[in-house]
Amino acid sequence: MQLLVTNSPFSEEQLQHINALLPTLTETQIHWLSGYLAFYRSNNVQGALQAAAPQGSVAAVAPVVEAVQLPKEATIIFGSQTGNAQRLAGRLADRLKAEGYDVTVSAMNKFKPNDLKKVVNLFVLVSTHGEGDPPDNAVSFYEFLHGKRAPELKHVKYSVLALGDTSYEFFCKTGQDFDARLKELGAEQLVERADCDVDYEETASGWINAIAEKLNSAQAAPAVQAAVATEAAAPASVEYTRNKPFQAEVIESINLNGRGSDRETRHLELSLEGSGIVYEPGDAVGIVPHNDPGLVKELIEELGWKPSEQVTTKDGATLSVEEALTKEYEITTLSKTLLEKFEPFAKNDKFKKLLGNAAELKAYVKGRDLLDLIQDYGPFTWQPSDVVSVLRKIPARLYSIASSLAAHPDEVHLTIRKVQYDAHGRQRNGVCSVYVSERLEVGDHVSVFVQSNPNFKLPASHETPIIMIGPGTGVAPFRAFMEEREEAGASGKSWLFFGDRHYVTDFLYQTDWQRMLNEGALTNLEVAFSRDTEQKVYVQHRLLEHAAELYAWLEEGAHLYICGDEKHMAHDVHEALLQIIQEQRGVSAEAAAAYLSELQDAGRYQRDVY
Repeated sequence: MQLLVTNSPFSEEQLQHINALLPTLTETQIHWLSGYLAFYRSNNVQGALQAAAPQGSVAAVAPVVEAVQLPKEATIIFGSQTGNAQRLAGRLADRLKAEGYDVTVSAMNKFKPNDLKKVVNLFVLVSTHGEGDPPDNAVSFYEFLHGKRAPELKHVKYSVLALGDTSYEFFCKTGQDFDARLKELGAEQLVERADCDVDYEETASGWINAIAEKLNSAQAAPAVQAAVATEAAAPASVEYTRNKPFQAEVIESINLNGRGSDRETRHLELSLEGSGIVYEPGDAVGIVPHNDPGLVKELIEELGWKPSEQVTTKDGATLSVEEALTKEYEITTLSKTLLEKFEPFAKNDKFKKLLGNAAELKAYVKGRDLLDLIQDYGPFTWQPSDVVSVLRKIPARLYSIASSLAAHPDEVHLTIRKVQYDAHGRQRNGVCSVYVSERLEVGDHVSVFVQSNPNFKLPASHETPIIMIGPGTGVAPFRAFMEEREEAGASGKSWLFFGDRHYVTDFLYQTDWQRMLNEGALTNLEVAFSRDTEQKVYVQHRLLEHAAELYAWLEEGAHLYICGDEKHMAHDVHEALLQIIQEQRGVSAEAAAAYLSELQDAGRYQRDVY
């Protein structure tokens, strides 16, 4: 078979070589060769070879790309807990597809490790969860890549997008680990790793653009131009994001805790009318809160600034420094990154010593805010004009949605517990929870956006049983689950485990659960109120009490969900589940862990923990 026509720009001898070679190539070899040719010009291979080779020996290579039109490949894998990495993976995929690439996108737990041998261009997007840990759907691939079975990857070009939060000690650690390991295995970094803070849009967009530019070749140029022209011609659709939130009206705000409770939990109802926003049970709403005006006032007074002094944000808006510190910038969380930005403004030698002592620095930033820093290590020469370059934007706070859109059209409901505590000599307020509970009134508007969570979803079939474990505000998404199943007339069984401190004052959404039980929508309800008995009882104890039945549900195909505190509750519940499986199946601890891992890989064990 002749692959190149005789009127191509090649000599007869070159045509014979090319036509003899191409039919013998395997799919893997074709992918490798296409990747090599795609990088040919962008990596300046042509210029280097022309300088070293005889006249005419290289100049004819470039037209092979145009004549043969070899395929171009990109493999994108993501590890995501809340969906950010997955969404960004989709954006990168769309960009590369528009430029003519054959793109494969996969969650890390769905990606076959042996396929690494076939990959030419590998792009890894991963968040860091908890104390520097991989997200749930990245654990198995992370362990494989860091194990002895990981293959050499000298044929791979790669880049990593790491997502994290600079307020945590192990900022973007999982992405950094992947980056380092891929280098160890011989892969070549195509674009430098990008580390994203919670306000990730600008950094992520820059990374995606850098990859597209690096991969571009003469072959892809027409596709790029066509994609740009199409994008320019298409009408822009409104998409509400962290950087462009919707102004939702507060239509209800109720304290769910009874009189005498030492807790305050807000049931917040917001109107989405006119926004076009849609969501599914399991998704979250991001609220962009305002800082406490009292804290802002104290901070400005401590710095000796005038509240009315003007600052210009990166977006070009001109605000008073008081308004900027109230509505735009984070002042309640310290981190190593932030303190390092303050070093040029420091006049106190003790502050510089603090920066040089990692252990002391780690202890100091925990639980303190910007006012503490100014009071403890001032004076600083920091001025209002420096605010924009030093402080990051107020991060949005994410809350699991507690309603079904089918049950409440044009509305979204949230469950928010007020956080207040004393530390380091004064009261500390949760930025968003106190904003919602003390300063948001019915009729006010609040900046919101929906963040989808593809890793926390109801089963596709309404007949599938579900087991929901959600103490405290962790019960919020299960209200959404049950409302959705009610609206759909689901026939599948449902079992809720709920816990809190006191039955009388802290039974969140009690009337909803009792109604659902009476009407048959909710099959079983188990509760644990830890302060109502001499011996504290938690949800994990209720699980153990119903071990046989719970295991039977799992064997029937039930999906298992956990929502709430990660450090304590989620860990304790996981251990209880392992114990139940080990005892009910009569297997080892390792086999029980493997059983749960299989459920997780199948999407039947999902967690929304924080």
